[in-house]
Amino acid sequence: MLTVLVVDDSALMRRRIADLLGEAGFRVETAATGEEALARLPVVDPDVVTLDITMPGMDGLTCLARIMVEHPKPVVMVSALTGAGAEETLEALRLGAVEAVQKPAAGSIGRIGEELVETVRAAASSRPRRVRGLRERLRLARARIAGEDFVSSEALQPAVSAAGVAVGGEGEGVVLVGVSTGGPSTLEDILPLLPAGFPWPVVVAQHMPVAFTATLARRLDELCALRVVEVERATVLEPGMICIARGGADVELARRGGRLQAVSVPASPDRPWHPNADRLVTSALRLLPPERLVGVLLTGMGNDGAVSMTELHARGGRTVAESEDSAVVFGMPQELIRRGGANIVLPSDRIAGQLTRWLMPAPRRAGIG
Repeated sequence: MLTVLVVDDSALMRRRIADLLGEAGFRVETAATGEEALARLPVVDPDVVTLDITMPGMDGLTCLARIMVEHPKPVVMVSALTGAGAEETLEALRLGAVEAVQKPAAGSIGRIGEELVETVRAAASSRPRRVRGLRERLRLARARIAGEDFVSSEALQPAVSAAGVAVGGEGEGVVLVGVSTGGPSTLEDILPLLPAGFPWPVVVAQHMPVAFTATLARRLDELCALRVVEVERATVLEPGMICIARGGADVELARRGGRLQAVSVPASPDRPWHPNADRLVTSALRLLPPERLVGVLLTGMGNDGAVSMTELHARGGRTVAESEDSAVVFGMPQELIRRGGANIVLPSDRIAGQLTRWLMPAPRRAGIG
């Protein structure tokens, strides 16, 4: 039986979460403060910790940072998921929390309770990350990009169209990224390493509520050489930009006035995850030849993106799956690999280098790293 340590200063919330998880078959222990949680961790040795962000005394972020250093465990942050708390929640995810979920309110819990249970269950099989400082992470990743040893001989070959014509990075093309649980910190392993001259725009479908994607885009914009924007409205795709799909909706590619755009569209009720990666890739395949697309499937529970990226691969496009070595939750990339849809499998800190080598001719890469 899996054990969960529930940390919240509210006795009512501790009881509500404990009841939800207990009914789902978990063994539940509780702590009322961050200090109590740290003292109980080595005794309880839980499989997962749920942690409130806002607590008196030691707050959730301080407690999380100490957990990840002293006794790393999968941690699910439980918060109000409001715009006001977006910065704190994203900082928690950057510090190594697996996911953030909404606090179950009084009365009918419904889908919020189901999401909490599903997330805790997925977190139990996740890989907690001992997070170094971001500057050190970027330094080490850049050092790896400077080397060629991790690139397979197949990967170094240029893509070839159905007509037998080699395809490089020049001209219209898009990199499509699907990511879920563990995504914010994983995106920080990849996107800041793309150089300023990167020739294709990047569109990211990160499963996330609407309150958080604008903050995520702003944070990444501060870290990246490329311009990072949230897709609030129809956004013309240009080289040197990264588009983060608006949370709580889906994103599709469209052509308007002859120009390729990323467009935020209402979330499809037929798909369980949003912004939806399969919907993004499928829309791109309607507009561009497969050889002008690169699909990247990263950490996350479930299988979103696996079907469409397998089709992209079968039709001659290039795809990357994150390896189990770095994935917080291996579900999504594992499904792409299982279906035979991945050209190459790499840890997150080597993906930017692979994309750069695929899309930028050697002379333009000179000095990168």
